[in-house]
Amino acid sequence: MKEKNLSTKTFSDFVYLIDTYAWVEYFIGSKKGEKVKRIVEDEDNVILTPECCLAEIKGWAIRESMDFDELYSIIRKVSDVQCILTQDWLDAAMIRSELRKTKKGFGMMDALIIAQQKRIGCKAVSGDPHFEHLKDIIFVD
Repeated sequence: MKEKNLSTKTFSDFVYLIDTYAWVEYFIGSKKGEKVKRIVEDEDNVILTPECCLAEIKGWAIRESMDFDELYSIIRKVSDVQCILTQDWLDAAMIRSELRKTKKGFGMMDALIIAQQKRIGCKAVSGDPHFEHLKDIIFVD
């Protein structure tokens, strides 16, 4: 896996926000993860990771007795970790409220990812059932 030089990317490149679900599938090398791998390892793509996903990935790594530092190193090598802005939190509250009308259990972390995805103007990659059929989501199944 080659490290990406994010400073040379342009707006014409494809930009993807990778969520926890997608990263986990990528790390375990599953069939779903193969689709994520094609996106993450395509040098023409800009890969972003919401910082809120790092805590979820660390929690998963602890549960699965995996080396988080190694996973984090990979994430940092191939993606740019995106800080959550105050406006993302505020937008997420509205998004969560709206989506809970049709998607039971839609959480705040899910809403934060959607808020960031909308602010950045990119596609989000996930296999989380809460994201299925949402606009600008690449659903890995």
